Amino acid sequence: MPSSSSTRPTAPASVWPARGRHLGPAAEDVLRLGLQQLKDSRTIDDFMELPKTEGAGESAFEARWRVAGSVTVRARLTVEPDSGDGQQWTLVAEAEAPWDPRWPSPVAMFWPQEPDAGWDHEAVTGLRLTDINPLPSDDKAVRRILRDAARDGWCVHVVVHEAMTTDERGRVPLAGMLPPGLRHRVVEHRAAPSQLRVVNWALREFGVEVPRGGAVVLPGAPVPPDYDADDFAVRSVFLDGSEPAELIHAVTRYAALPRPLPDGAEEAVTALREDWRLLTLEEELDRERKLVAMYAEALEAMTKSRDLYREAAEQAHAALAAYRESGDAAPDARPQPPASPTASPLQQLTRTFRLKGR
Repeated sequence: MPSSSSTRPTAPASVWPARGRHLGPAAEDVLRLGLQQLKDSRTIDDFMELPKTEGAGESAFEARWRVAGSVTVRARLTVEPDSGDGQQWTLVAEAEAPWDPRWPSPVAMFWPQEPDAGWDHEAVTGLRLTDINPLPSDDKAVRRILRDAARDGWCVHVVVHEAMTTDERGRVPLAGMLPPGLRHRVVEHRAAPSQLRVVNWALREFGVEVPRGGAVVLPGAPVPPDYDADDFAVRSVFLDGSEPAELIHAVTRYAALPRPLPDGAEEAVTALREDWRLLTLEEELDRERKLVAMYAEALEAMTKSRDLYREAAEQAHAALAAYRESGDAAPDARPQPPASPTASPLQQLTRTFRLKGR
């Protein structure tokens, strides 16, 4: 199974990352309306839309809420146009404690939860996050989708093989049975009974295999250090409407693995931590106190530097004065003028004739 050649920081236990696509151009309007409704209902404490910089195509929204009574969660969602007909969104949330999958999904704190929502699409394959995604009938399309899914580091991709054609009871999405914190991070792929061979052929390069009538959690990229394909393969999944406890357990265990941050997540976490704007009154006061302390330290350093410079200048002046005094006390060693040169015979004869002529 291929592994990442680059070293990336491990995702902090308190961070919850997700990425998806919103089909259509009106993502910002949907977010504004949804966030306001959640604030009015006190589901979230507050939110704000960050001002856009000139020429920037990215929009950013911040929201804050509490879980488990007193644990504060801060989250930032950015939206930017992609190469298709939609907009890509990136959401990073961080709690004051390690993330508990039983907490509400941060996605539900930004996007409306109506069926067939435009935001509910995975960024790499474009498939639905909260529904079943049957694999296409074309073998080449199957291989392309599964290879893309196996390389995705943002979502958890699960491939389920139907041992036989299912009825309505077997078409219940896995997402609705997962803990709330995982419902918008899992993509469920369904393989028809006749597609087992092509599925396993497509996944062969990643070292994983789907058991007949079972399921497997794909490795993603970068591959978690503790990932083992056999540990995340489920031998049988009963698609009769009952809860697939073994599959849910496998997905939950995979999501809990320490994993390197996917492409783009490190920058998103840094922006969340360092550029956070949605401050409470207490946080604003604390920030102002830190700024005052920082300015005081800078002023103190400048004052010390000035005093050191003044002391050095005084020492230099004293040394120069001492040097001059030592020079005045010593006798002048002035050079004597050179003796007058002896006149030549021609000059003496000229002088004699000049005197006689007078």
